[in-house]
Amino acid sequence: MEGLANGGPGVLGAAPAHDISEIGPEGLARLASRGLRPDQLPGHVAIIMDGNGRWAQNRGQPRIFGHRQGIKSVRAIVEEGCRLGLGQLTLYCLSVENWKRPPRELKFLLRLLRHFLVVELEELMEQKVRLTMIGRREGLPPDVLRELDRTIEATAENPGMVLCLAINYGGRTEIADAARKLAQDVRAGRLDPETVDEATFAGYLSTAGMPDPDLLIRTAGEMRLSNYLLWQVSYAELWVTTTLWPDFRGDDLLEACVAFSRRRRKFGGLIDPVA
Repeated sequence: MEGLANGGPGVLGAAPAHDISEIGPEGLARLASRGLRPDQLPGHVAIIMDGNGRWAQNRGQPRIFGHRQGIKSVRAIVEEGCRLGLGQLTLYCLSVENWKRPPRELKFLLRLLRHFLVVELEELMEQKVRLTMIGRREGLPPDVLRELDRTIEATAENPGMVLCLAINYGGRTEIADAARKLAQDVRAGRLDPETVDEATFAGYLSTAGMPDPDLLIRTAGEMRLSNYLLWQVSYAELWVTTTLWPDFRGDDLLEACVAFSRRRRKFGGLIDPVA
């Protein structure tokens, strides 16, 4: 069953306001069917796409079969995000820990990623999606990097939803890399350590310039962050579903948005502070 990390009725306006003009009639109708207003939606949704392997094994198939089916969910969720007018969607595609997996599975995952970038470019352009990436480029195959760079460049001016792929990514690795760069700037005299605050440090992360996620979704029922956006999800609302990623579709994303709209987001404060 779905889990609500900090459930409760009502909304404390933390999500960025949505421009209704960016949401088409179909999206507005879908929101209205669930009693939602555009301003109640999360601006940035991050997803841990889990359960591909289990989905395949439940059907007596190899794990790679689940990864192939999972691409259909990626396509469906990107389409739904565009339909609802979300500002950003960040997907956990490949973690730094995933290199421990069998070489055959890794090779298939990377080939599938490259295939997605090639096949979906036309759709991304049509939907006006802007692609970006976070994670270490080192270690990724040259052909994958070429397609990534090609798609990022081709979509750079698109005014619609940002689709951020976390590839070869790890939250601890990102924080360590940011601390190293910051220390180098301090040592070189480019940065006064007395001026370093949260905003300064965030500028050294791979997500610099992006809004923090408002909503973090995890599929397949696991209750952990798996080293994903550890700095950025400090105040994200968490929504967990037992649905395996290959079965996750637009209605599931909309359900998560409904749950988000019912949260009372306090950000460490009080809803009704006592005078």
